[in-house]
Amino acid sequence: MPDVYELCRYLPHEGKLDALLARFREHTVRIFARHGIASVGFWLEPREGERTRLVYLLQHPDREGATANWESFGQDPEWQQVYMASMTDGPLVEAIEKWFLDPVDFSPLR
Repeated sequence: MPDVYELCRYLPHEGKLDALLARFREHTVRIFARHGIASVGFWLEPREGERTRLVYLLQHPDREGATANWESFGQDPEWQQVYMASMTDGPLVEAIEKWFLDPVDFSPLR
């Protein structure tokens, strides 16, 4: 089975986008890699009259691997420390949406 991709979309709390981006830039991406979570890309989704969202695409070997990767990531002591430190002024993220995507046979990502 080819790799699967996970599309994630975060709605940051008001005024927390910069802190969320800093957490990803300075810590999260590196910790992801340590746990087999490959970062494909990160984007900002500006929305007229709404808060900008962070959207990113991850790559996993398969869905079972994704589950194992996330469990390992969540138990990482460095991640737990980074997460708690980022919450000192309240949570950064209000809502998270996630979808798994399977590339079609003609996709360049296949």
